[in-house]
Amino acid sequence: MIENIFDAPVPGQSLTDTPGNARWEHPPEYTDVEEASEYVWERLHKEKILEQIITFLENNIPVEAVARMVLFGGFMEGKWTPDVAVLLSEIVFKQIVAIGVRAEVPNMKMFLKDQSNNKFRSKFAKFKVEKDFQKEISTDKNKAKEFVEKMKEELKEEPEGLMAKESE
Repeated sequence: MIENIFDAPVPGQSLTDTPGNARWEHPPEYTDVEEASEYVWERLHKEKILEQIITFLENNIPVEAVARMVLFGGFMEGKWTPDVAVLLSEIVFKQIVAIGVRAEVPNMKMFLKDQSNNKFRSKFAKFKVEKDFQKEISTDKNKAKEFVEKMKEELKEEPEGLMAKESE
């Protein structure tokens, strides 16, 4: 199905629309994190939603993705503000993990990306082994320097960690 690229709001249209049409333009239903977490817990335990969550987890959908979906959905429904969603994130994550553990979901995936340093460690080990190997068998120092520079560039390609820029 081809979408009409001209079927979009006119710039500034939101300034002329009637205020209060969207749910997030009203005060949120929950401003207290504890109350909001109780609401989420009750909602997650409705039979239909519980089945969906267990199905997601059994099919390797990460807990983080399900939690984000719950939190964003609550914001879109006007249940809480983005600030409350951030404060709720750890609680909702743990609630979903508890559901997965109780349902005995094998090999539950937790995060969208690998949070470990395994990729960095393997690259660094490869760099070290090949650097040592080059030192032993090569007398040509320029070749070894080129190799070291190449490996340094490879290590710089994908910075990882808590503060690393997210790749698109």
